[in-house]
Amino acid sequence: MSDDINSPVLVGVDGSDSALAAVRFAATAAARRHAPLHIIESIPVPADFGPGVALEQIDYDSYRRQAKAALMAARDAAATAAGPIGELEISTELAEAPPIPVLRDRSKSARLLVVGTHGLGAFSRSILGSVSTALARHAACPVAVVPIDAERADGPVVVGVDGSACGARAVEIAFYEADHRGAEVVAVHTWSEFFRYASRAEMQSEGEEALAESLAGFGEQYPQVRVRRVVVEDRPARRLLAEGANAQLIVVGSHGRGGFAGMTLGSVSQAVLHGATVPVIIARSQS
Repeated sequence: MSDDINSPVLVGVDGSDSALAAVRFAATAAARRHAPLHIIESIPVPADFGPGVALEQIDYDSYRRQAKAALMAARDAAATAAGPIGELEISTELAEAPPIPVLRDRSKSARLLVVGTHGLGAFSRSILGSVSTALARHAACPVAVVPIDAERADGPVVVGVDGSACGARAVEIAFYEADHRGAEVVAVHTWSEFFRYASRAEMQSEGEEALAESLAGFGEQYPQVRVRRVVVEDRPARRLLAEGANAQLIVVGSHGRGGFAGMTLGSVSQAVLHGATVPVIIARSQS
Protein backbone atom coordinates (compact mmCIF):
# COMPACT_ATOMS: atom_id res chain seq x y z
CA MET A 1 0.00 0.00 0.00
CA SER A 2 1.15 3.52 -0.75
CA ASP A 3 -0.05 6.86 0.62
CA ASP A 4 2.08 8.84 -1.83
CA ILE A 5 0.16 11.73 -3.37
CA ASN A 6 0.64 10.20 -6.84
CA SER A 7 -0.51 6.73 -5.80
CA PRO A 8 -3.62 5.78 -7.75
CA VAL A 9 -6.99 4.44 -6.83
CA LEU A 10 -7.10 1.13 -8.68
CA VAL A 11 -10.20 -0.55 -10.10
CA GLY A 12 -10.60 -3.82 -11.95
CA VAL A 13 -13.18 -4.16 -14.73
CA ASP A 14 -14.49 -6.97 -16.90
CA GLY A 15 -17.37 -5.44 -18.87
CA SER A 16 -20.03 -6.36 -16.30
CA ASP A 17 -22.53 -3.99 -14.70
CA SER A 18 -20.96 -4.87 -11.36
CA ALA A 19 -17.61 -3.61 -12.62
CA LEU A 20 -19.15 -0.33 -13.77
CA ALA A 21 -20.59 0.20 -10.29
CA ALA A 22 -17.06 -0.32 -8.95
CA VAL A 23 -15.70 2.18 -11.49
CA ARG A 24 -18.15 4.87 -10.41
CA PHE A 25 -17.24 4.33 -6.76
CA ALA A 26 -13.52 4.35 -7.58
CA ALA A 27 -13.81 7.52 -9.67
CA THR A 28 -15.52 9.50 -6.92
CA ALA A 29 -13.03 8.14 -4.36
CA ALA A 30 -10.12 9.22 -6.54
CA ALA A 31 -11.59 12.66 -7.20
CA ARG A 32 -12.13 13.26 -3.48
CA ARG A 33 -8.54 12.25 -2.79
CA HIS A 34 -7.16 14.31 -5.72
CA ALA A 35 -5.58 11.04 -6.84
CA PRO A 36 -5.25 9.48 -10.29
CA LEU A 37 -7.53 6.59 -11.26
CA HIS A 38 -6.07 3.49 -12.91
CA ILE A 39 -8.50 1.08 -14.60
CA ILE A 40 -7.36 -2.47 -15.38
CA GLU A 41 -8.99 -5.09 -17.59
CA SER A 42 -7.43 -8.57 -17.60
CA ILE A 43 -7.78 -11.16 -20.32
CA PRO A 44 -6.38 -14.70 -20.47
CA VAL A 45 -3.03 -15.27 -22.12
CA PRO A 46 -3.15 -17.21 -25.41
CA ALA A 47 -2.21 -20.83 -24.82
CA ASP A 48 -1.35 -23.87 -26.88
CA PHE A 49 -4.29 -26.19 -27.33
CA GLY A 50 -4.51 -29.89 -27.99
CA PRO A 51 -4.93 -31.55 -31.37
CA GLY A 52 -7.96 -30.38 -33.26
CA VAL A 53 -8.37 -27.10 -31.34
CA ALA A 54 -7.01 -24.13 -33.24
CA LEU A 55 -6.41 -20.70 -31.75
CA GLU A 56 -8.69 -19.29 -34.45
CA GLN A 57 -11.57 -21.24 -32.91
CA ILE A 58 -11.02 -19.44 -29.62
CA ASP A 59 -10.92 -16.09 -31.47
CA TYR A 60 -8.51 -14.44 -29.07
CA ASP A 61 -8.71 -11.15 -30.96
CA SER A 62 -12.37 -10.87 -29.98
CA TYR A 63 -11.32 -10.97 -26.31
CA ARG A 64 -9.03 -8.04 -26.92
CA ARG A 65 -11.70 -6.07 -28.78
CA GLN A 66 -14.25 -6.68 -26.03
CA ALA A 67 -11.73 -5.78 -23.35
CA LYS A 68 -10.79 -2.52 -25.08
CA ALA A 69 -14.47 -1.66 -25.42
CA ALA A 70 -14.98 -2.38 -21.71
CA LEU A 71 -12.05 -0.11 -20.84
CA MET A 72 -13.48 2.72 -22.93
CA ALA A 73 -16.90 2.32 -21.31
CA ALA A 74 -15.28 2.29 -17.88
CA ARG A 75 -13.27 5.41 -18.68
CA ASP A 76 -16.42 7.25 -19.79
CA ALA A 77 -18.30 6.11 -16.67
CA ALA A 78 -15.44 7.26 -14.45
CA ALA A 79 -15.27 10.71 -16.05
CA THR A 80 -19.03 11.15 -15.67
CA ALA A 81 -19.04 10.03 -12.04
CA ALA A 82 -16.12 12.29 -11.07
CA GLY A 83 -17.44 15.31 -12.97
CA PRO A 84 -19.42 16.92 -10.13
CA ILE A 85 -16.41 16.63 -7.79
CA GLY A 86 -13.55 17.78 -10.01
CA GLU A 87 -11.07 16.84 -12.67
CA LEU A 88 -9.77 13.30 -12.66
CA GLU A 89 -6.63 11.87 -14.23
CA ILE A 90 -7.58 8.50 -15.72
CA SER A 91 -5.32 5.81 -17.13
CA THR A 92 -6.23 2.38 -18.48
CA GLU A 93 -4.38 -0.91 -18.83
CA LEU A 94 -5.13 -4.10 -20.73
CA ALA A 95 -3.26 -6.91 -18.97
CA GLU A 96 -2.80 -10.31 -20.59
CA ALA A 97 -2.84 -12.22 -17.32
CA PRO A 98 -5.35 -13.50 -14.77
CA PRO A 99 -6.99 -10.63 -12.83
CA ILE A 100 -6.22 -11.73 -9.27
CA PRO A 101 -2.39 -11.74 -9.47
CA VAL A 102 -2.39 -8.59 -11.62
CA LEU A 103 -4.55 -6.57 -9.23
CA ARG A 104 -2.81 -7.99 -6.18
CA ASP A 105 0.56 -6.89 -7.58
CA ARG A 106 -0.70 -3.42 -8.54
CA SER A 107 -2.23 -2.98 -5.08
CA LYS A 108 1.28 -2.69 -3.61
CA SER A 109 1.57 0.81 -5.02
CA ALA A 110 -2.12 1.84 -4.77
CA ARG A 111 -3.92 3.73 -2.02
CA LEU A 112 -7.23 1.90 -2.61
CA LEU A 113 -8.34 -1.06 -4.71
CA VAL A 114 -11.98 -1.19 -5.82
CA VAL A 115 -13.76 -4.27 -7.17
CA GLY A 116 -17.35 -5.25 -7.85
CA THR A 117 -19.05 -7.96 -5.87
CA HIS A 118 -18.99 -10.30 -8.83
CA GLY A 119 -18.13 -10.39 -12.53
CA LEU A 120 -19.66 -11.76 -15.68
CA GLY A 121 -19.68 -15.31 -14.39
CA ALA A 122 -21.57 -14.70 -11.13
CA PHE A 123 -25.19 -15.77 -10.83
CA SER A 124 -26.40 -14.17 -7.59
CA ARG A 125 -26.02 -10.75 -6.04
CA SER A 126 -25.73 -12.39 -2.65
CA ILE A 127 -22.59 -14.35 -3.55
CA LEU A 128 -19.20 -12.70 -3.85
CA GLY A 129 -17.17 -13.57 -6.91
CA SER A 130 -13.81 -15.29 -6.76
CA VAL A 131 -11.91 -12.13 -7.71
CA SER A 132 -13.47 -9.89 -5.07
CA THR A 133 -13.10 -12.58 -2.39
CA ALA A 134 -9.44 -13.26 -3.19
CA LEU A 135 -8.48 -9.59 -3.33
CA ALA A 136 -10.30 -8.76 -0.10
CA ARG A 137 -8.09 -11.42 1.47
CA HIS A 138 -4.76 -10.78 -0.20
CA ALA A 139 -4.47 -7.23 -1.56
CA ALA A 140 -1.73 -5.04 -0.12
CA CYS A 141 -3.92 -1.95 0.29
CA PRO A 142 -7.44 -1.24 1.56
CA VAL A 143 -10.07 -2.91 -0.64
CA ALA A 144 -13.53 -1.53 -1.43
CA VAL A 145 -16.08 -4.13 -2.52
CA VAL A 146 -19.04 -2.48 -4.24
CA PRO A 147 -22.44 -4.15 -4.82
CA ILE A 148 -24.04 -3.43 -8.16
CA ASP A 149 -27.09 -1.57 -6.82
CA ALA A 150 -25.57 0.08 -3.76
CA GLU A 151 -24.94 3.61 -5.00
CA ARG A 152 -26.44 6.18 -2.63
CA ALA A 153 -25.53 9.71 -1.60
CA ASP A 154 -27.07 9.74 1.88
CA GLY A 155 -26.70 7.79 5.09
CA PRO A 156 -23.79 7.50 7.52
CA VAL A 157 -20.40 5.86 7.30
CA VAL A 158 -20.44 2.91 9.72
CA VAL A 159 -17.17 1.66 11.20
CA GLY A 160 -16.32 -1.28 13.41
CA VAL A 161 -14.09 -0.33 16.34
CA ASP A 162 -12.31 -3.03 18.36
CA GLY A 163 -9.02 -1.49 19.50
CA SER A 164 -6.87 -3.47 17.06
CA ALA A 165 -4.33 -2.00 14.64
CA CYS A 166 -6.57 -2.82 11.69
CA GLY A 167 -9.51 -1.32 13.56
CA ALA A 168 -7.54 1.89 14.08
CA ARG A 169 -6.92 2.10 10.34
CA ALA A 170 -10.63 1.50 9.73
CA VAL A 171 -11.50 4.44 12.00
CA GLU A 172 -9.05 6.67 10.14
CA ILE A 173 -10.56 5.73 6.77
CA ALA A 174 -14.12 6.13 8.06
CA PHE A 175 -13.53 9.69 9.27
CA TYR A 176 -11.80 10.62 6.04
CA GLU A 177 -14.67 9.24 3.98
CA ALA A 178 -17.34 10.85 6.17
CA ASP A 179 -15.62 14.23 5.99
CA HIS A 180 -15.49 14.17 2.21
CA ARG A 181 -19.05 12.88 1.90
CA GLY A 182 -20.57 15.27 4.42
CA ALA A 183 -21.78 12.23 6.36
CA GLU A 184 -22.08 11.14 9.97
CA VAL A 185 -19.81 8.45 11.43
CA VAL A 186 -21.51 5.64 13.32
CA ALA A 187 -18.78 4.03 15.45
CA VAL A 188 -19.77 0.53 16.58
CA HIS A 189 -18.18 -1.38 19.45
CA THR A 190 -19.71 -4.62 20.71
CA TRP A 191 -19.03 -6.78 23.72
CA SER A 192 -20.05 -10.20 24.97
CA GLU A 193 -20.36 -11.80 28.38
CA PHE A 194 -18.88 -15.08 27.18
CA PHE A 195 -15.72 -16.07 29.08
CA ARG A 196 -16.08 -12.96 31.22
CA TYR A 197 -16.82 -12.72 34.94
CA ALA A 198 -17.64 -9.02 35.07
CA SER A 199 -21.16 -7.63 35.27
CA ARG A 200 -22.92 -6.36 32.16
CA ALA A 201 -22.77 -2.83 33.55
CA GLU A 202 -19.00 -3.12 33.95
CA MET A 203 -18.53 -4.52 30.46
CA GLN A 204 -20.70 -1.75 29.01
CA SER A 205 -18.58 0.82 30.79
CA GLU A 206 -15.38 -0.82 29.58
CA GLY A 207 -16.73 -0.80 26.03
CA GLU A 208 -17.58 2.89 26.19
CA GLU A 209 -14.09 3.68 27.47
CA ALA A 210 -12.47 1.56 24.77
CA LEU A 211 -14.50 3.29 22.06
CA ALA A 212 -13.68 6.73 23.41
CA GLU A 213 -9.98 5.85 23.41
CA SER A 214 -10.13 4.61 19.81
CA LEU A 215 -11.87 7.80 18.65
CA ALA A 216 -9.61 10.18 20.57
CA GLY A 217 -8.21 12.96 18.39
CA PHE A 218 -10.51 12.47 15.42
CA GLY A 219 -13.01 15.05 16.67
CA GLU A 220 -10.28 17.70 16.55
CA GLN A 221 -9.00 16.50 13.18
CA TYR A 222 -12.48 16.36 11.64
CA PRO A 223 -14.56 18.96 13.54
CA GLN A 224 -17.35 18.94 10.94
CA VAL A 225 -18.01 15.22 11.25
CA ARG A 226 -20.78 14.22 13.64
CA VAL A 227 -20.25 10.95 15.51
CA ARG A 228 -22.83 8.56 16.89
CA ARG A 229 -21.39 6.00 19.28
CA VAL A 230 -22.91 2.53 19.53
CA VAL A 231 -21.69 0.33 22.40
CA VAL A 232 -23.84 -2.74 22.84
CA GLU A 233 -23.86 -6.40 23.79
CA ASP A 234 -24.07 -8.18 20.45
CA ARG A 235 -22.13 -10.08 17.84
CA PRO A 236 -20.01 -7.54 15.95
CA ALA A 237 -20.91 -8.56 12.39
CA ARG A 238 -24.63 -8.65 13.15
CA ARG A 239 -24.60 -5.17 14.68
CA LEU A 240 -22.45 -3.72 11.89
CA LEU A 241 -24.80 -5.11 9.25
CA ALA A 242 -27.84 -3.77 11.12
CA GLU A 243 -26.33 -0.29 11.53
CA GLY A 244 -25.05 -0.36 7.96
CA ALA A 245 -28.29 -1.37 6.25
CA ASN A 246 -29.01 2.25 5.27
CA ALA A 247 -25.42 3.52 5.26
CA GLN A 248 -23.34 4.90 2.42
CA LEU A 249 -20.41 2.75 3.45
CA ILE A 250 -19.22 0.23 6.03
CA VAL A 251 -15.55 0.16 7.05
CA VAL A 252 -14.02 -2.77 8.94
CA GLY A 253 -10.52 -3.97 9.73
CA SER A 254 -9.22 -7.02 7.89
CA HIS A 255 -8.90 -8.77 11.25
CA GLY A 256 -9.35 -7.80 14.85
CA ARG A 257 -7.76 -8.41 18.21
CA GLY A 258 -8.04 -12.17 17.81
CA GLY A 259 -6.12 -12.18 14.53
CA PHE A 260 -2.45 -12.75 13.96
CA ALA A 261 0.10 -10.99 11.78
CA GLY A 262 -0.21 -13.24 8.73
CA MET A 263 -3.99 -13.51 8.86
CA THR A 264 -5.65 -12.35 5.67
CA LEU A 265 -9.28 -11.85 6.70
CA GLY A 266 -11.04 -12.32 10.02
CA SER A 267 -14.45 -13.81 10.71
CA VAL A 268 -16.14 -10.46 11.32
CA SER A 269 -14.85 -8.84 8.12
CA GLN A 270 -15.80 -11.94 6.14
CA ALA A 271 -19.33 -11.94 7.55
CA VAL A 272 -19.79 -8.22 6.86
CA LEU A 273 -18.36 -8.55 3.37
CA HIS A 274 -20.72 -11.39 2.48
CA GLY A 275 -23.78 -9.90 4.17
CA ALA A 276 -23.62 -6.20 3.30
CA THR A 277 -25.83 -4.60 0.68
CA VAL A 278 -23.72 -1.40 0.66
CA PRO A 279 -20.06 -0.82 -0.25
CA VAL A 280 -17.56 -2.20 2.27
CA ILE A 281 -13.96 -1.09 2.72
CA ILE A 282 -11.62 -3.66 4.24
CA ALA A 283 -8.82 -1.78 6.05
CA ARG A 284 -5.37 -3.09 6.85
CA SER A 285 -2.93 -1.79 9.40
CA GLN A 286 -0.08 0.27 8.03
CA SER A 287 3.33 -1.38 8.29
